[in-house]
Amino acid sequence: MAPTHVLRCCQRGLAWIPVIFIALVVCWSYYAYVVELCIFTIPSIGEKIVYLIFFHLSFIMFVWSYWKTIFTKPANPSKEFCLPKAEKERYEKEERPESQQEILWRVATSLPLYTRTGAGAIRYCDRCQVIKPDRCHHCSACDMCVLKMDHHCPWVNNCVGFSNYKFFILFLAYSLVYCLFIAATVLQYFIKFWTNELPDTHAKFHVLFLFFVAAMFCISILSLFSYHLWLVGKNRSTIEAFRAPVFRMGSDKNGFSLGFRKNIAQVFGDQKKYWLLPVFTSQGDGLTFPTRLVNADVEQATVTLHPEPDKSAADVPASPLSDSQNRLLSNEQHANNVGDHLADNALKSADSETITISMESES
Repeated sequence: MAPTHVLRCCQRGLAWIPVIFIALVVCWSYYAYVVELCIFTIPSIGEKIVYLIFFHLSFIMFVWSYWKTIFTKPANPSKEFCLPKAEKERYEKEERPESQQEILWRVATSLPLYTRTGAGAIRYCDRCQVIKPDRCHHCSACDMCVLKMDHHCPWVNNCVGFSNYKFFILFLAYSLVYCLFIAATVLQYFIKFWTNELPDTHAKFHVLFLFFVAAMFCISILSLFSYHLWLVGKNRSTIEAFRAPVFRMGSDKNGFSLGFRKNIAQVFGDQKKYWLLPVFTSQGDGLTFPTRLVNADVEQATVTLHPEPDKSAADVPASPLSDSQNRLLSNEQHANNVGDHLADNALKSADSETITISMESES
């Protein structure tokens, strides 16, 4: 037990190495830009002041968003997704997967679940012992189930998910701005040092190396930032981009897409004045998500009533159900479907028992 605990502590310590590396590079870039470039190399005082103002603005926003991405704890499923004590004991005693699924189906009747496994079963985490909400996945590095998990990022030593996805996007954006600003403002002095227009001083190495590092990080961050902007516009996580979520009607990579504007608002919130600030403004609770498949689902089809024809109301068009009414109706029908599923299984088992008894009597 002790060696396992020690190994786990060592793994957690080593996981901070990429973060420490980034922190050291950022600290060196601050020194190289402020001291070696602005103080010792740039001759114009006005140019120094302008560069330092914009540099510190981008630096503060970059560090702020990076800090929030690292130290924001991933959101986990609530207690309502845990099995009740009695059901949990029954689940652990059962050895047949079919019986275990029946237990999960009974518990899931009161939960807003629309996604399934590839085989159509309830998504359950044996490690965390919880029914997985939609878009929730287990992270082996963090050893927990994370709501709307996107991926585990070693550069922040944290899981990127519902609680910090906005911070991660802003971290990529401000790190790109930070690198672009450094590369653009250092370029002219990089050329002067390279062509020996400026004398060889201790600042030469810092300026030359600063441009190369900024350009290198700029290229790598640009591709990652563009990819995640595309994911936000499609309302997909990285996991869903590689493996489409499975609904009752089958897999659909656009199952959670609500349109470009609503997809953006789901991550950044309704108030645009907070979009560029690393403060939490994402919509929802991470447990349930609107899906365009609810109304198209055959098992959750809207019930149509056929009253006696009324001439006074014949020309009045029926108003569509609101989103909340559709959600409530869908949950009730989902519960009925689960009940029918369990009843069918009970009838099948009863029929098999009857056949067995009749066979024994005939023998």
